[in-house]
Amino acid sequence: MSTGKTVRTDGPGDPGRPGGPAGSGRSGDPGDPGDPGRPGDPGRPGDPGRPGALLRSGEASRTARAPRFGDVLASELLKIRTLPATWIALALASAANLALAVLATTDAVRITGQDGPVAIERLGTLMLSPAYVLIAIAVHAAGGEYRTGQIRVSLAAVPGRNQLQAARLAATTVAVLLATVPAILPAHLVRYVPQVTGGHLGAGAAARDLAALLGVHLLLGLIAHGLAVVTRSVVIPLTVLVVTPVLISPLLRGGLPELVRLLPHEAALDLLGTADDPGTSLGRTGGLLVLTAWALLLTAASWTAFSRRDV
Repeated sequence: MSTGKTVRTDGPGDPGRPGGPAGSGRSGDPGDPGDPGRPGDPGRPGDPGRPGALLRSGEASRTARAPRFGDVLASELLKIRTLPATWIALALASAANLALAVLATTDAVRITGQDGPVAIERLGTLMLSPAYVLIAIAVHAAGGEYRTGQIRVSLAAVPGRNQLQAARLAATTVAVLLATVPAILPAHLVRYVPQVTGGHLGAGAAARDLAALLGVHLLLGLIAHGLAVVTRSVVIPLTVLVVTPVLISPLLRGGLPELVRLLPHEAALDLLGTADDPGTSLGRTGGLLVLTAWALLLTAASWTAFSRRDV
């Protein structure tokens, strides 16, 4: 019976494609080999042609971060200028100097002493008393930061303690000098102009006394600044400087006159030529040397304390 299909029986079977193994047929595609990936970048080697480049770069970075001395000084001056105590002390010292100058010139008031009434201008301690008001500027500039904790902020902004202390000292010196001129000049003119125009005193002597008064204020200000840094206080320096001539010196003058004349207040009076006891006076030159020695001593002590202790 026929099925409708034609079957060829006259040739051998298809031997398959040559090259393939018998009975295996078409082999599978082995695929592309895996990408081994790019080797890691070893990084750029240091520049062999410029030794020390990295070190110099670090030094330059530190130098760039360090504040300039001029900027630190300007900041300290701004701080002193914005302190209310600066303007209060200047106003009080100016008013007190002018009032004492008027009283001394007119001789309207005399103070009773052991030898009778004494003219105000002969009382050196009284005439110098406004200076202790004015040096409050230096005390607050140096000691006020410890009371408020501002010193920590200053040290964070200027880590170099020597640089900061130098700027603080320079700023105090400038501030005291600038404040002293308006505080003493009007009073000085009130006292000395009539004497110079009247022929009782030469212009050179008047200028000498003005320079001595300016030097006394500056040196007392530096002493006060040093005490404020050493004691980290505003009250202690003013108390010591005011109490010493009022209480301590009179108590010691009878038994230890050689010691008393070496104290800052007595040296200041000697420099001004208004010593309480002319017999133990060191003279103007001696007073200048002793007062300068006190200023240098307290400045060195304050610098050492500021650079070595934590705060």
